[in-house]
Amino acid sequence: MNGSAVNDSNEGSKPGADTTRQPPVVNIITFSDVADSVAAAARDFRAAPLYGLFFGGIYTVGGWLIAYFLIAFDLPFLAYPTATGFALIAPFVAAGTYEVSRRLEADEPLSWRGVLGSVWHRGGKDLGWMALVTVFAFYIWIDLAGIIYLIFFGLNWPDWATFLPTVFGTPHGLAFLIVGNLAGAVIAVIVFSITAVSFPILLDRDIDFVTAMITSVKAVTRNPKPMIAWCFIIAIVLAGSLATLLSGMIVLLPLIGHATWHLYRRVVAPEAVTPIP
Repeated sequence: MNGSAVNDSNEGSKPGADTTRQPPVVNIITFSDVADSVAAAARDFRAAPLYGLFFGGIYTVGGWLIAYFLIAFDLPFLAYPTATGFALIAPFVAAGTYEVSRRLEADEPLSWRGVLGSVWHRGGKDLGWMALVTVFAFYIWIDLAGIIYLIFFGLNWPDWATFLPTVFGTPHGLAFLIVGNLAGAVIAVIVFSITAVSFPILLDRDIDFVTAMITSVKAVTRNPKPMIAWCFIIAIVLAGSLATLLSGMIVLLPLIGHATWHLYRRVVAPEAVTPIP
């Protein structure tokens, strides 16, 4: 079932005095829905490139600042997990692109005040709670990376010149790399499951962040193959961004953000309200 039907406008999505809301309904989607969402993302980016570049630029500069501090404090063992784990907060940074796509879909005017203001007012405190969830996941990710390093190398703090040869040139280092990646993959799958559609649904509907996360998990579990494909696409994007020292995310982040909105519209059925007797 394709859930790409357009919801009501901003005003129409607010609860009325004589209606009650039903829990979000998750559709069954196919690989074509993922492909169509990516194609729609490209159209949205072309229609409003400055907005996408702005949010992509914020994310990229944030990543560069973190990298600078890692270099300044000589913490090479945290460089890779930080670079990959930084993607955990991308769904929040991309929230503005969801609003841009929503406005383009609803044929509403675009303005900086309107887009930024809508992210604040439509998402409300529950969007803030979701942001806190992703930041906390990033914190756990970094803590876990530090613990794994201590298990394998103890309190020996290597410099950049000795760390890379040790990790990639010794069995002990390769084992550390494998364990670290497996642990990171588990956290990444969990975070992907609870954030796949939670941010866009919070911008689109008047629901709490717990319901948004439950809906996101249902979207993933009911559509494992298409959502795994989507997760794989995100992983490829992340790999590409790392290869360009995050500079590629200036363009890739808004594309992923726009695509996330359109995938949400397909996987979650249009909102239904029923009259109160």
